[in-house]
Amino acid sequence: MPDLRSPRLMLLKAALFIAIGLISCTLILLDHPSLKLAALLALAIWAFCRAYYFAFYVIERYIDPVYRFAGLMSAVRYLASSRARRARHDSDEPRAPARGARW
Repeated sequence: MPDLRSPRLMLLKAALFIAIGLISCTLILLDHPSLKLAALLALAIWAFCRAYYFAFYVIERYIDPVYRFAGLMSAVRYLASSRARRARHDSDEPRAPARGARW
């Protein structure tokens, strides 16, 4: 499958992901209504979003700027590799964030 290049289709894809997430959470909460479950769902979603951000943005910008990931499995293989261990131990000092970057 070719890479998605159309900005309109990328926005549509993002909107569909959001719709899937909202519908799924709504159905779960309708089936088992509880504030505890709502809070746990929100926490799990937030944590997975942060892990995804780490897997791509943080590793590429601060840990190993040369490596480019092709997906989540690529990030997992990288983190398990000896190259990742070398990149983490190359410097004891944290790298400065790229201009305009937010941690």
